[in-house]
Amino acid sequence: MASKYHAPSNRTRRPISILIVIGLCCFFYLIGVWQKSGSGKGDKLALAVTEQTADCNIFPPSTLDFESHHNYVEMIESSESKTKVYKSCDAKYTDYTPCQEQDRAMTFPRENMIYRERHCPPDDEKLRCLILAPKGYTTPFPWPKSRDYAYYANVPYKHLTVEKAVQNWVQFQGNVFKFPGGGTMFPKGADAYIDELASVIPIKSGMIRTALDTGCGVASWGAYLLKRNILAMSFAPKDNHEAQVQFALERGVPAVIGVFGSIHLPYPSRAFDMSHCSRCLIPWASNEGMYMMEVDRVLRPGGYWILSGPPLNWKIYHKVWNRTIADVKAEQKRIEDFAELLCWEKKYEKGDVAIWRKRINGKSCSRRKSANICQTKDTDNVWYKKMDACITPYPDVQSSDEVAGGELKKFPARLFAVPPRVANEMVPGVTIESYQEDNKLWKKHVASYKRIVSLLGTTRYHNIMDMNAGLGGFAAALDSPKLWVMNVVPTIAENTLGVVYERGLIGIYHDWCEGFSTYPRTYDLLHANRLFTLYQDKCEFEDILLEMDRVLRPEGLVILRDGVEVLNKVRKIAAGLRWETKLIDHEDGPLVPEKIFVAVKQYHVEGDDDQNTQNDE
Repeated sequence: MASKYHAPSNRTRRPISILIVIGLCCFFYLIGVWQKSGSGKGDKLALAVTEQTADCNIFPPSTLDFESHHNYVEMIESSESKTKVYKSCDAKYTDYTPCQEQDRAMTFPRENMIYRERHCPPDDEKLRCLILAPKGYTTPFPWPKSRDYAYYANVPYKHLTVEKAVQNWVQFQGNVFKFPGGGTMFPKGADAYIDELASVIPIKSGMIRTALDTGCGVASWGAYLLKRNILAMSFAPKDNHEAQVQFALERGVPAVIGVFGSIHLPYPSRAFDMSHCSRCLIPWASNEGMYMMEVDRVLRPGGYWILSGPPLNWKIYHKVWNRTIADVKAEQKRIEDFAELLCWEKKYEKGDVAIWRKRINGKSCSRRKSANICQTKDTDNVWYKKMDACITPYPDVQSSDEVAGGELKKFPARLFAVPPRVANEMVPGVTIESYQEDNKLWKKHVASYKRIVSLLGTTRYHNIMDMNAGLGGFAAALDSPKLWVMNVVPTIAENTLGVVYERGLIGIYHDWCEGFSTYPRTYDLLHANRLFTLYQDKCEFEDILLEMDRVLRPEGLVILRDGVEVLNKVRKIAAGLRWETKLIDHEDGPLVPEKIFVAVKQYHVEGDDDQNTQNDE
């Protein structure tokens, strides 16, 4: 009798319970929607729920080991479609550089080094396979030992040890290369050479932080500047002096494949504190001074230009160079005339070295005003843009003692000080407040990364690239003498690279639909914030990920920050690259739709059993 009596009451409660459950589901769904994606500042109620559910992280980071290893982790693949597994490339592609390949280069004109510039393959010729390391490849020496030594197996080319034997570029000893710090124009070593420059240039003051080394060789100048807290962007062409840039990066020195040719250098105006040419073989006196004008564009007001080698000291060396006195004397005269036209003040000339300083503004430079001034309004719009023999105008100033474009603080203060381009509202959408907020956010993000990857910030990850650098917040938060960051600003993103340089960091413009100007296996860590969201309608994710695999060293690390849907697509492709991967919640918890993707590239070398694995179409 009792059960019959209560039956109607139970039937009444059932619909009410269902409605309550549905209501709660909708409530918590709305909380997730209200949370701001990726900002780290979600709705207060949502954050409260996040804190209460912090132990429910479905992607726990503790299971991913970032020490050196060769083991796979089990991948859970979607049942919707089978993962495409990428085959390994033929061994002949071990040093493949897609946009600087020799065979393609030789089909272009040699005038103004056009054939040495970037020439990328069309989509149907892209090499969609995995570049294997050479047999015997070993993790490079840790910094600072890597500055002086590199394993022969990693860069198996002895050409420079013969070609530059008397100039102390590189020596072969047993199974390693030794870099004694010499150079064509500094036989006493890079340290002694830099000391000579420091007698004129305030290298120790903190005012000199970024440098450009044109025609860098194996980048010993940049290597020895690192210990003086100066970052040099070194570049050299991929030419018959095989593996110059590859050696530089193997040593742990910032460098890219590049050349003074017919298009602008991929750097913003007013970027570098000094620019350097040590027997770089660039024809400074030709093309109406076009190359000196390009140096002037990228040189900060008050910056220095250093020239060592021909045609300087021609009285001593003209016979060695097999040139007439009249020829080399006239060449130096043309260089001096162009420097005067640019209003560079000569500060030093002794022996093989001369130093000029660019004036801080154009107030006292009537010659410059009467010259051919570039008409473009955007002096930073340089990607694949033709270089002309014209002078980039200074930003306007009110007085003769004002630094054009704004005065910078000494490093390291300038790392977090408000950059002049931000203070002067030269970057659309970026204010002083948003810049400072960005710094706080990246300090928080980097602290989170270090909890996930305990070795981040140590010499384990020395060569680092930020593939979508923004204002340089990641690099600034990570800044350490133990590492450097190549800050890449995509050509389709907001142009913030000038801000990056004003902070005392280095970087480059690039389009990630193309190959990067570097050799394979040159970076220890790749970081990207919202890169795949930026490119999701521009080119294929697989091409970007294959390029990442190419430039990443075996057992190198990838950290991506993006929306969960995008990262699930990335993770599926990464499985075909045979990366170990984990998807980790945002530091503010699982309700934030932005996630952190962490991956480790596996160790594969020529001759591994999987070398002939075919694509699963």
